[in-house]
Amino acid sequence: MDVYEEIAKLRKAGRRGALATIIQVQGSVPSYETSKILVRDDGSIVGTVGGGCVEAEVWAVAQDVMREEKPRRLHFNLNNHPDYDEGLVCGGSLDIFVEPILATPTLYLFGGGHVSRSVSKIAEIAGFDVVVCDDREAFANKQRFPTAAETHSGPWEEIFPKLQLNEFSYLVIATRGHKGDLACLRWALKTSARYVGMVGSKRKLIEFQKALKQEGLTPEELARVHSPVGLDIGALTPEEIAVSIVAEMIAVRRNALPSIPSLAFHAKAQQAL
Repeated sequence: MDVYEEIAKLRKAGRRGALATIIQVQGSVPSYETSKILVRDDGSIVGTVGGGCVEAEVWAVAQDVMREEKPRRLHFNLNNHPDYDEGLVCGGSLDIFVEPILATPTLYLFGGGHVSRSVSKIAEIAGFDVVVCDDREAFANKQRFPTAAETHSGPWEEIFPKLQLNEFSYLVIATRGHKGDLACLRWALKTSARYVGMVGSKRKLIEFQKALKQEGLTPEELARVHSPVGLDIGALTPEEIAVSIVAEMIAVRRNALPSIPSLAFHAKAQQAL
């Protein structure tokens, strides 16, 4: 079974994995440089880095690498630790690099207006695939968003079932009105998306939270929404707001958000949109 084919399958399915590669060998070891093992998110493996206790420790570290989404470098001195070779002292050492395998993040834009056009361009530069949705065909098409991976138009209730979301999905809600925003937010907070952002004022968010709470959404679900959306960089124009939105998405992606985010993120600018 080819490791690289399995990596492609994992990424396409929106799953996680960790790839461990022997990057340096000194002396005698039970494997060779460049040998690899892929650990999937369900614990199954493809390939080998020599077996035994070395491989068992690599498997354990791979779980942390998948969860933290950060690479690790491991060093094994088989001469000093004979247990790594199940009692057979090889006399060598090896270094193994363990890196996360993650699906390409996908941004789903709900609303194809001027803010979304700017967000789409910046998100693509930052490495996100982009899917654009709007209840008007004139605002969600390949002519308006030529580099989008997908565009969907029509009633929101018909669009939602077509979207295959996972933990690598990022949602930004910026429809043409409160009715569309509320419909999209109601659906979004029930998904597995990693990020849900909504353009608008703090007052708008409070009103939506009251309505959704009456509909039975939990405080934990309501707390997921980032609104007013974006990091506080003093953004005013659609282009600047787009930068702040993508910056916040990157912060979520890299687990780098501040512990107490402000709810006053350029709310005045977004209130006018």
